[in-house]
Amino acid sequence: MAATDTSRKLKAESAPAADEAPELLALGLAFRHLLRAVTRMRGRDTHLAGAEISHAQFELLIELDERGELSAGELALAARISPATATQMLDGLAESGHVERTRSDSDRRVVMARLTPLGRARVEAKRAAWRERWERALADVSPREMRAATKVMQRLGAVFQEEPGEPGGGASRKSA
Repeated sequence: MAATDTSRKLKAESAPAADEAPELLALGLAFRHLLRAVTRMRGRDTHLAGAEISHAQFELLIELDERGELSAGELALAARISPATATQMLDGLAESGHVERTRSDSDRRVVMARLTPLGRARVEAKRAAWRERWERALADVSPREMRAATKVMQRLGAVFQEEPGEPGGGASRKSA
């Protein structure tokens, strides 16, 4: 098969089906746009200066705020990162005064992390800033539309929880 025939075939296979619902296509494009925006936001984190904290670090601070004192292993599990990465991030957060670490009373090999007052203030300030952005962006969205969007996001989340090709997965389940 010639190279141009191959590229035409690939384009045809990746093109949406003519009978695919326009709403489903629009949702897929919006979802891809959202994922790309989040990826770009995380990429910008590599260019932070001084006392700024990354989104990944902020996620660790949120876990500590919501769950209290945790070990690096527990934080790694909650944030879906490796324990080594969690430890490295905690090093930076401790150095900047956002967390403090102490040895566990029950197992001296385990180091526990907890928010400092500065860390708690940072979480509250960042949450307030995000809440303001969300409220501004969604000001004209009705409660009914918000409930529908929540349901769609929950179903999409289920899709990514299952293995590809898994029969009867989360995408087809009915939810309340």
